[in-house]
Amino acid sequence: MKIAFLGLGNMGFPMARNLANAGYDVTGYDVVESATQAIAEHNVTPADTARAAVEGANVVITMFPAGKHVLEAYQNELLAAAQPDTLFIDSSTIAVDDARRAAELAREAGHRALDAPVSGGTKGADQGTLTFMVGGDQADFEQAKPLFEVMGRKIVHTGESGTGQAAKIVNNMALAINTIGAAEAFSLGENLGLSHQTLYDVMSTSAAQSWAVSTNCPVPGPVPEAPSSNDYRPGFATALMAKDLNLAKSAIEATGTPADFGLAAFQAYTEFNTEDNAGKDFSAIIATKKKG
Repeated sequence: MKIAFLGLGNMGFPMARNLANAGYDVTGYDVVESATQAIAEHNVTPADTARAAVEGANVVITMFPAGKHVLEAYQNELLAAAQPDTLFIDSSTIAVDDARRAAELAREAGHRALDAPVSGGTKGADQGTLTFMVGGDQADFEQAKPLFEVMGRKIVHTGESGTGQAAKIVNNMALAINTIGAAEAFSLGENLGLSHQTLYDVMSTSAAQSWAVSTNCPVPGPVPEAPSSNDYRPGFATALMAKDLNLAKSAIEATGTPADFGLAAFQAYTEFNTEDNAGKDFSAIIATKKKG
């Protein structure tokens, strides 16, 4: 199986590397030339262009910033350059409608498609422990599952095209709400005289336990590996959370779903996503919960 991997950023780079380390024939390309060249040190063949990467591939995996990039790439060169019946897997986080349109374009061009966004951040991508939420045909999912199992730990087939993106949007909305709740709890606890460690010891082993507390604790100290204990280096950057919550907001409005907390999280992260904060881990939003 020959794999083309397009988009070698903080997530795509380790994902492509892990596939190559597992013995797959991987060709990589990124619009940033240095990223394309760097991947060559990890048994991935660098390509000069996206078209060159796709030619002859059985599977094309894309990890792009937004839906418009996926649709433009599909329409402008990728679908036409690919051999018939290529399986296109998009692991970007994009709108549900964009994912459905991308799958439709792929099928019209004689190919197959899966939307397969991920959760787990850069650490999960590096360690191969991502969660994949996969929308598309069952047979295509089964073909791609061994690839997902190299890059991830939990693989979930969510249903038809677009449902992978739906699961990702919903999951990250809940994560944002949980993180804001954890931040407010630690700030209130501090103001009441509780140490961060004491409150962590309670919350991490009680009904308030969550990933936002136990793994990605928003205050430094209790979890040495958490971004908060490492100057809020992501992790999952604030800019990406703000982007995903914008997708959630659009979905909330399109479906008429009552989601006051989701909209509040969108507002909070939109305001927090400044030039100074965009590159910090999204748990850094606790800075907005301090007195004064």
